Amino acid sequence: MKSHRRIQILRRRAAESQGWRCYYCLFPMWESNPEAFKTRYSLSSRAVRHFRCTAEHLTARCDGGRDIEENIVAACHYCNRTRHRRKRPKDAASFASFVRSRIDRGRWHLAPSPVSIGAEPGDPARKTRQTK
Repeated sequence: MKSHRRIQILRRRAAESQGWRCYYCLFPMWESNPEAFKTRYSLSSRAVRHFRCTAEHLTARCDGGRDIEENIVAACHYCNRTRHRRKRPKDAASFASFVRSRIDRGRWHLAPSPVSIGAEPGDPARKTRQTK
């Protein structure tokens, strides 16, 4: 199986197991229909791009990470890109804590508040964000 196709399959499996929520910020993601996502969550065209589902290696390939199911999670484009733009990227668990603390302070993403993009009262993602 070609590497690119394998990554696509692993990304989709991860996204499905994560309920189509980003591994880091827990916001919903889209794979192939940005217009429907934009309409559903009342986002701008610019903001909707941040929520595209990407494959994220927990251990980067340059650090010996492999393209295997245990090493691939689904992350929104914004979180994936932001993690790897750092001079010294944090490990996945540390970055997730960092992102969630920034969300709690309203300092992450260009998107509206979590409530307006799917974290209604009782939503598991909202609970996770509040307890972490």
